[in-house]
Amino acid sequence: MNTVADAHREQLTRARHAQGMAAYQQEGLRLAGEIGNKGPARFDAHGRLHPEILAAYWKHGYYVFEGVVDPTEVETLRQDAGAMLDGAPVSPESKVDARGRPALGRNAAREPFTLIKPLSDPQGGTSLLGGRHPSKMAEPVPDSDAPPYTVLRMRGMCEYMPSGLRVYGHPQLLAIAASINGDDFVPFNDVIFVKQPKIGGSVAWHQDGVTHWNSPDWDEGIHGFNYQVQLYPTTAGNALWVVPGTHKKGRADIKKMVTDNGGSEQLPGALPLICAPGDVTIVNRQTLHGSFANSSADLRISITFGFHRRKSVLGQHTALTMREEGVYYDTERIEKRSAVVALAIDARRQHFPREQAFVYQPYVGREQAFRFGTETFDKVIRNYNRYDLAI
Repeated sequence: MNTVADAHREQLTRARHAQGMAAYQQEGLRLAGEIGNKGPARFDAHGRLHPEILAAYWKHGYYVFEGVVDPTEVETLRQDAGAMLDGAPVSPESKVDARGRPALGRNAAREPFTLIKPLSDPQGGTSLLGGRHPSKMAEPVPDSDAPPYTVLRMRGMCEYMPSGLRVYGHPQLLAIAASINGDDFVPFNDVIFVKQPKIGGSVAWHQDGVTHWNSPDWDEGIHGFNYQVQLYPTTAGNALWVVPGTHKKGRADIKKMVTDNGGSEQLPGALPLICAPGDVTIVNRQTLHGSFANSSADLRISITFGFHRRKSVLGQHTALTMREEGVYYDTERIEKRSAVVALAIDARRQHFPREQAFVYQPYVGREQAFRFGTETFDKVIRNYNRYDLAI
């Protein structure tokens, strides 16, 4: 049982963490305002991302697209994500949710939920995900009434969230993907990051790519990019942070960066991606990024999905969270995963018939085979993330 003295020490620890973060957050906000790098999605006469935005993305390794997803769609995404969150198991071993119902996805090929201790950093300083999180983030002490576990990630949005499948086929986002990775772009994976108020965990500093760092064809875009569709306002306290320009510099020695910073994970030159609901961030997967424990009172839910150049994926082998070691990405594997994009486009077309649907070039002439319905959902979407293309 905690004594009064223990409770007092925990209070002091939380206060010191908040005080230490305050100055760092202010500096990050100053840098974000100075760089800018945000605005509405703009396109040229050919439907390509405007050259000014492309240049800004390639210069800094990120961009914030404002107001891409309209408020009505954001609300539907909130409802579907909330329903998925309600279906999470109460602990990693549990088979039931908080209401005693069977937890969502117990029979799925891939576990839908990652649960962690409140305010913890489960990956920093470990060998998980290829050891790409070599330094641990600070882990402030949660309040005494915090739950034993909190959800950090949810997977399978295209299967469990009808609105998630539809946003995956968003025409502006797919047009941006084609502008950056070519008309034959292919998907990576998708995951929903959850930062619950006062208990949300950290994601330690990392670069996403693991495959191509020593490739003779390496360049600043070879590992693709990730979107995050923001469902709630992001703040300096709960946002994703990036170190601009690091996507151009090869593989970072993160451990040395932290050591050179006096052992502090508050890396200099970083900034938070501040967003309103419906804004979408794009972050180059080679950009150094991470997020701190969410001791703030603000919820963040980020619908995250990424895309690659086809040539970066073809012939490579499984990486990161994929358990099929040694399995190569051949044309059949790429086709299985890319079909989700084709089906998402039609699901969105049926739901938003007045919107101009995106034309996904690899499936031109085959659209009829990928009309959204019960049969194609079972064939293409059910357990689709078995075929993720992680590099």
